[in-house]
Amino acid sequence: MITREYLKEHVRYNPFEFEEKIYNFWIPYFKAKTKSKKNFIILIAPPNVTGSLHMGHTLENIILDVVSRYKRMQGFNVVWLPGTDHAGIATQNVVEKELKKEGLTRFDLGKEKFIQRVWEWTKKYGGIILEQFKKLGLSLDWSRKKFTLDKKYVEWVQKAFIIYYKKGLIYRDLRPVNFCPRCQTSLSDLEVEYKEIQGKFYYIKYPLKDGGFVTIATTRPETMLGDTALAVNPKDEKNLNLVGKVAILPIVLRELPIVSDLKVDPSFGTGVLKITPAHSFVDYEIALNHKLPMVSVISFDARMNENAGDFSGLDFLSAREKIVERLQKEGFIEKIEEKIISLPVCSRCGTELQVVPSYEWFLKMKSLAKLALEAVKGGEVEIYPHKFKKPYFDWLNNIKDWCISRKIWWGQQIPAWRCLNCGEKSWQISLKKPKNKCKFCKQKKWELTHEVFDTWFSSALWPFAILYTKEEKKWYPANLVSSARDILHLWITRMIFSGKFFMKKKPFDFVFIHPTVLTKEGKRMSKSLGTGIDPLDLIQKYGTDAVRFGVLWQLSAHQDLRFDETPLEQGSKFLNKIWNAYRFYILTKEKQKHNKNKPSKEDQRILKELKKTKKIVFSKIEKFELGLALKEIYRFFWQEVCDKYLESWKGETKNSLKVLETVMLESLKLMHPFLPYLTQLLYIALFKKAPLFKEKIS
Repeated sequence: MITREYLKEHVRYNPFEFEEKIYNFWIPYFKAKTKSKKNFIILIAPPNVTGSLHMGHTLENIILDVVSRYKRMQGFNVVWLPGTDHAGIATQNVVEKELKKEGLTRFDLGKEKFIQRVWEWTKKYGGIILEQFKKLGLSLDWSRKKFTLDKKYVEWVQKAFIIYYKKGLIYRDLRPVNFCPRCQTSLSDLEVEYKEIQGKFYYIKYPLKDGGFVTIATTRPETMLGDTALAVNPKDEKNLNLVGKVAILPIVLRELPIVSDLKVDPSFGTGVLKITPAHSFVDYEIALNHKLPMVSVISFDARMNENAGDFSGLDFLSAREKIVERLQKEGFIEKIEEKIISLPVCSRCGTELQVVPSYEWFLKMKSLAKLALEAVKGGEVEIYPHKFKKPYFDWLNNIKDWCISRKIWWGQQIPAWRCLNCGEKSWQISLKKPKNKCKFCKQKKWELTHEVFDTWFSSALWPFAILYTKEEKKWYPANLVSSARDILHLWITRMIFSGKFFMKKKPFDFVFIHPTVLTKEGKRMSKSLGTGIDPLDLIQKYGTDAVRFGVLWQLSAHQDLRFDETPLEQGSKFLNKIWNAYRFYILTKEKQKHNKNKPSKEDQRILKELKKTKKIVFSKIEKFELGLALKEIYRFFWQEVCDKYLESWKGETKNSLKVLETVMLESLKLMHPFLPYLTQLLYIALFKKAPLFKEKIS
């Protein structure tokens, strides 16, 4: 791979000549041992099969790789399994876009042929991101790749649903959900993004049955066709006199009772809220409190349905325009104000979402939230930095039941069978087609639902669902998981209660919420907005070690990272400094081959510095202060080793060659978790042909 002669002859380190060879050399040694009693288990956040490497992946997995190599050098058997997520909605969208180019839809193909196309796409492109992960030098056990559509994984997901169902935690209900007209599926609250747009506030006058008017304010006049009441807050003195009266819904002429409810925000609009249970989550909860009917006027395709009367068939924006025109004509518009509003959009495709009633499967969250709360409050699971504990507790304390079904075709099939005769009122939960008769129609006409599980329901089981064999099952719980803060609730929290519920143990000991990588100006990175940076371009320009150096140099555990390319250039210079320091070491060793000197004062000084540096670096790694650890290594090697100690070897010296060898080997070991390629290359050239992460550190 490299010889001492090569090292002596080349004054610059060329990472592109060696990185692939070194990585292939490492791969067999990444394999975890199944019989070790000293394990350190790391969980990867499985990237979507639709994904490509971005700076968030880069930071997260470089952090984990530093810890992985450090733990190996402490003598641990590191278990770090790679894997990917099937990414239900995202993957289906990608393939549907491909079909669109052919003038086809998934409905033209039918479910079976469409799923076949998705599998073909996944097999061709789904593993690309894992190959890109290798470019970062990640020390993953590639012999045990996992996928959330592996047979054993799917079995666990379906088993979990059945267990929840038998425990009374699963139910099916017609309730308003976030629904994407483009993806044609429901979404959980955590899959909704919001963007601010210039909108309008419409003040509409509703006649009172006994005379006069009451004014309400809304941003969505088209939903008024589904109003079934008006409501005020019982503490709102200015509107309390309206309670018990009856309003008349303009255009529709439906009578609307006026009720009082604490869920009404008296500061919103006029303080009088129109209640549209079918198209608002708050309104739905108020409707339950007062036993109000639910009238749906918007369909899954974002068009007005048969309950919308004269506006039936119009898309919701056209209906809004027509309804406002009519209200103005009939004198019901008091005023219209321009206003910045927060628009809910699908996190996958960016389409404006509708809140519509849909029959879905829900998971009761109260008891599960309690498990997750207790795990962190009791110290079983540590979340670091500690500032993320508050949002963790807040979310769990205000949690709502989780809609876990998705109306798409690609994913893990929900094991639920519906009677073709009786529809929604008759369901059987079973992995196999039920043999018993429907209790209503007494027939056996069972049809498996087309619905699949929310991808996050599946990934919540990741810590134990990836353990397929008897030996692998011993790798639970894990020691470490890291994620960005935006999936704290989507993934981390759900893994915690899932592990406690199914395995009766926490899923991991420690959660590190790493910073978000921002642009130099502090903006969020986005490929679509042109603010994203491709890590592969950086690797091609600087090499992996320099990228790792540059990213980690800017890392603080407690604040977001404003990415600057300058530290990568600094990293390249440091790598050349290291390269030439070891060239000097070779030449010195050859000249001093008969040196049997006892340690000099300079030897004693550098050994003392080495010991102090190790203590600081190891402490910083344990605290996830990897940026500070790297800076300490940089200071030590550049200033103490190169500028002082190696300089002392020039000319006549009384230094000990044995101490020099110790310092140079220990320096390689110290730098290896951060700069694995160069340190491995030098280790092979100067010490032995073996993985450097097998060396013990102390």
